[in-house]
Amino acid sequence: MSGPVVTPDPRLEERCVDTLRFLAVDAVQRARSGHPGMPMGAAAMAHVLFTRHLRFDPADPAWPDRDRFVLSAGHGSMLL
Repeated sequence: MSGPVVTPDPRLEERCVDTLRFLAVDAVQRARSGHPGMPMGAAAMAHVLFTRHLRFDPADPAWPDRDRFVLSAGHGSMLL
């Protein structure tokens, strides 16, 4: 699915990435296991991929034309 082209607000973009980082760190801490480095380092990349490039519809996860994102680094699982 593609939406309208919107010029991103840099402050909002930074806040979104920081939120991803904090969520990853919180998840690692609560699990008392894991490595926060990769999710923290890849948060900006993931944000750009999921907001600007990947086509998906959370309301229809079985949509056959959706893009797939494969993260092969197990240490980065908290990013997802």
